[in-house]
Amino acid sequence: MIPNFLAEFRLLYLNHSFNEMQGEVSSIGVFQNESTISLEGNQGLCGGIETLHLPSCPSSQKPNKKGVGKILIPTIVGAICLALAVCLCVIIIYKRRTLQNVGTPIFQLPDILRLSYGDLLNATNGFSEMNLVGAGRFGSVYKATINDDDDEQTDVAVKVLNLNVRGACKSLASECNALRGIRHRNLLKIVSVCDGTDFQGNDFKALVYEFVANGSLENWLHSAKEGMEALPLSAIQRLNIAIDIASAVEYLHCGIESIVIHGDLKPSNILLDQGMVAKVGDFGLAKIVSKCLPSTDGSNSSAIKEYGMSYVSSTQGDVYSYTVLVLEMFTNRRPTSDAFDGCLNLQDFVSTGLTNRVMEVVDPFLHQELNVDEKYWDCVVSILSIGVRCSKQLPRDRMSIAEVVNDLKKIRNVLPAHRNDRNVSPHQH
Repeated sequence: MIPNFLAEFRLLYLNHSFNEMQGEVSSIGVFQNESTISLEGNQGLCGGIETLHLPSCPSSQKPNKKGVGKILIPTIVGAICLALAVCLCVIIIYKRRTLQNVGTPIFQLPDILRLSYGDLLNATNGFSEMNLVGAGRFGSVYKATINDDDDEQTDVAVKVLNLNVRGACKSLASECNALRGIRHRNLLKIVSVCDGTDFQGNDFKALVYEFVANGSLENWLHSAKEGMEALPLSAIQRLNIAIDIASAVEYLHCGIESIVIHGDLKPSNILLDQGMVAKVGDFGLAKIVSKCLPSTDGSNSSAIKEYGMSYVSSTQGDVYSYTVLVLEMFTNRRPTSDAFDGCLNLQDFVSTGLTNRVMEVVDPFLHQELNVDEKYWDCVVSILSIGVRCSKQLPRDRMSIAEVVNDLKKIRNVLPAHRNDRNVSPHQH
């Protein structure tokens, strides 16, 4: 088509010859004079001034209106649909911001108690410091008292995520996904997930767990070093706790359809209930991988960084961190300490003492127990030996967690102890 705006230009001459132009020729501006334009070789032109001798154009007003209608009607309908969609999104966002979300729209966990921000605010006395029981990288934990479905009061622990910390939401997702549909007496039970807003419209996310009366293993091992009252554990108590943790890890690795790699086994993530039964918690770094397949060399792996020389996460990575935890329990030395008498790390320090210096590497409190005889020390050496073997640098040199559980139970059967119970009467924490 010849652009109509050319008629508005003050042109001396316009040549459109042999350009395969078509449609109506204007009769104003430069198109008013036959001598100022050249339109040869354009068979599809029509109209224009009479001296051009072009054919008349067919009646074009009605078709043009139809053409405009074909363009405008879909455009108008599309604009209306878009406006309605935008309004719908605004309404949804507004409702999410103004109404308390008492369900779990993102993470569907079975048999879960429905709690809102207001419920948790009341249950923790306004998230009072008096109710604060701990703080970690991704949030703070408060003790709370809630009314369950039977209107009975139940103590719970509420972990409020700090959403300003990078990775906090990812930690929430990992924990919910890892705990979905799994149940074990040595895994900390999740009671509720609150994913909504506070009274100011700010995002609020929290996890609610069962409350454990005796706190974390971290407090029992290292409270004295932090200037608090010492909370000593006997050898049989430590062994029971070690077996509890190993049983939980074995269940995660091979007791369910998929492998769950905890990825963060350490004393602060091990909690002890009223009967001193250990429960593994904090699955913020957990990974779920494919269906559990037996492996002769323990090389099942997923994709996060782990311990030892291997730079991929695996079930053997959990075994490594677990047995370092066992060594920490029986020596009462942190693996991050730099005081290992010239040794590179905790496992090397323990390894050098297994032959004839075991009493020098274990927690001094273990010397004070009743019936500390040769058989007692043989059992302690066996426990430490498992820890050393399972913390080898190469994953293929480590035991499987199932072997660890079996060997520790055998040691428990022969460990001399008048009190093989789990209860602790003094120093309850």
